[in-house]
Amino acid sequence: MPHAAERLYADLAPAVAGYLRVQRAAEPEDLTSEVFLGVFRGLGSFEGGEAQFRSWVFTIAHRRLQDERRRLARRPQLATVAPESVGPAGDVEREALELLGEQWVIGLCARLPPDQRTVLLLRVVADLPAEEVARVTGKTVGAVKALQRRALHSLRRKLTREGVSL
Repeated sequence: MPHAAERLYADLAPAVAGYLRVQRAAEPEDLTSEVFLGVFRGLGSFEGGEAQFRSWVFTIAHRRLQDERRRLARRPQLATVAPESVGPAGDVEREALELLGEQWVIGLCARLPPDQRTVLLLRVVADLPAEEVARVTGKTVGAVKALQRRALHSLRRKLTREGVSL
């Protein structure tokens, strides 16, 4: 069983962390750990195939993100410096380019309305079908498709204005 848990985590944690990071979770790595604690706790009661499992994991991630936002709204925290941001430097140029790319994507997504951003991330990062995104977000399939279409149209306009060829 420990090997299976490691495999589940290795397969899904990067996508979950990416979803949480672009959604601007305060502590995406900590929240990813919380998501998988919930997944492993509830694993015995899960029924379904691989697609349903992926959807279930992202449902947990989405709910944990909402919980974090409510918690932070009640009790704002002071900014702190992450320990990993202080220390010996690696390949500074590569790290800077990765950070710039990540920040650019996060900034681009941040300009989308929250519903559009959530739907787009669940469709693209989580690779969930529209029906599963509808279930995770509590929206209809038609609403999910409309939000995705609007998000993609908005991003296309923004990228065109920035001179990015598509």
